[in-house]
Order: sequence, then structure tokens, then C-alpha cells
Amino acid sequence: MSFCVIFGGAGFIGTHLAKHFIETGRFSSVHLADIRESPLKGMAGITTSVTDVRQSITLSFNESPGWIFNFAAIHREPGHQAVEYFETNLKGANNVCNFATQTGCRNIYFTSSIAVYGPCLTPTNESKLPNPISPYGGSKYPAELIHQVWLNSEKGRRLIICRPGVVYGPGDPGNILRMIKAIKKGYFAFPGSKKILKSYAYIYGMLESIDFTMNRTEPLLTYNYVEDPTESIETIAAISQKKLGTKAPIVSIPTSLLLPLASLMQKIGGSKNPIHPVRVRKAGTPTNIVPQTLRDLGFKFNYGFERSLDHWLAISPSDFD
Repeated sequence: MSFCVIFGGAGFIGTHLAKHFIETGRFSSVHLADIRESPLKGMAGITTSVTDVRQSITLSFNESPGWIFNFAAIHREPGHQAVEYFETNLKGANNVCNFATQTGCRNIYFTSSIAVYGPCLTPTNESKLPNPISPYGGSKYPAELIHQVWLNSEKGRRLIICRPGVVYGPGDPGNILRMIKAIKKGYFAFPGSKKILKSYAYIYGMLESIDFTMNRTEPLLTYNYVEDPTESIETIAAISQKKLGTKAPIVSIPTSLLLPLASLMQKIGGSKNPIHPVRVRKAGTPTNIVPQTLRDLGFKFNYGFERSLDHWLAISPSDFD
């Protein structure tokens, strides 16, 4: 297949995936479509466009894309009004699927989210019925269904739906790096019990899962992507301390106390303060996700949290400054 199109291609996952495809030669060229300009603009094998998936997609190519990857979404929490998640994630799903039909593309890879399951207090695999409680999760599940309508509209199509945990790694300033930096600087506290399980997805492991699932032939493949096994937040903190050479004590504080403290710090420090009530609530909520589909298919998980941190430190140590 000569080329693919990545919607949301200027984002964290799209940028890593485009570089991966070019470096491995899976595609001779990759087109990155996003409302932002891609940091890969000008790289050999990469073309870019400013594309808003909330509008009809008018991109034109000389041939049909071998694959379309739909990463375009509003997903950050906090930061958006509830309606924004639905407006972007549902309209985007519909417009991307229409574009696939118009261009004759027969393969779509769509990133959904473990947020479609709602709270995961017990081990949760792909057999659990979706029960989202957030606007983000509530927008992602119907977006999955929109893609499935596209799949079922014509024989010979393929759809891969990935439900990743919080994706982290080199170049991403998100919640995982915030937590690691807080541990390093000595102001991290366990939000409630330190035994809470947290499922996370390292970007390089996710790239391996993308290659793995693309190489299969199922018309529809829906899978969770998190590192296996899921670690407790106590273990994650201990690994971070060891790798970063810090011995600052970490105490457990009930979320009932952390939440008003986070609210007060937001009022004092403003929106740039990393300690936010929404982040505190999420940190104190277990995410016990099981990647059962990948297990059953024989996928090899190469990145536990410790190995992922070693890999990250080797590639981009300045992220942790």
C-alpha cells in the first residue's frame, strides 16, 4: 500500500505513528490532516493539510488511501465544555467515514477510549458493555457505532477499534508526566489508597499493537490497549522514584481532602496550575483494564511501566527536567 491518511495527525499518537510508518517503510508516504500544522511538515514522505473534521472533508488524492487512521478528537479533561466532545467526536467520525467511502478506502483504524466503560473497579475486558459516565466517553462509544455502520455498508471493508488507556511517552506533557514530575519534586500524594490500580498505555507499545492488528484479517477487531499487567499506583510511584533518584516521602491523602485543596490551588494559581480537581478525581479512580483480546491473539507486551520509563529516559531525558 503506497500511502495512508492520518486524521488528527498533528497530535501525539499521529505524530509518532507517521514517523514509525516512514521509518519502517510500511507506507511510502503519509498524509497528516489536522486543524493544527504538523511538527513533521517538510519531513521526507510526509504531506500535511489543515483539515477540520467537523466540516466535510474535501481532500483529494490521485489514488485511494490504503488505510485511514482516525485520531481526530477532543479528549483533554479538563479543558472543554461537554458539548464540544460530542460536536467534534461525532461529526468527525461521520465525516471521516464519508471521506473513506468517497475515496474508496477499505480500511479504517479508529482510536476510541477505555472511557467508554465508565468506572473500572474490577478487571474489565472487551466483553464488558460500555457504560460511559463522562462527556468524552459518552461521545466515543457512539463514534465507534458510526464507524461500524460504515464497515457494514459494504463487503470487503475492515475496521479496527482501539480502546487505549491514557497514552504516554516521549514528547507528551500529559497526566503521566505530570505525575512523574510531581513525584520527582516531592509534592505528589496518593489520592486515597496507594493500592489503586491504574492502566496506562506506552506509545511505543501501542505502535506495536497497531502493526500487529493491521497484519490480521478480521473485518472487525475491537481491542483494549494498556500495558499488561496493570500496576498499582504505589508500584508506579516506587518505580518512578528509583529511576529518577528521589526519596521524597509520598503520603496518602483522602480524595475528600485533596479535592478542596486542588480547587483552592486553582483559584490561587489559575488554569496553569497542574493540580486540578478533575485530575485529582481521575487519579483516585481505579482503571483496572484487561487487554484480553490481544492476550488471546498472542500479542507480546514489551513495555511494563519500568521498561517504558527506561525507554523514555533513554530517548528524551529532557522531558523530565
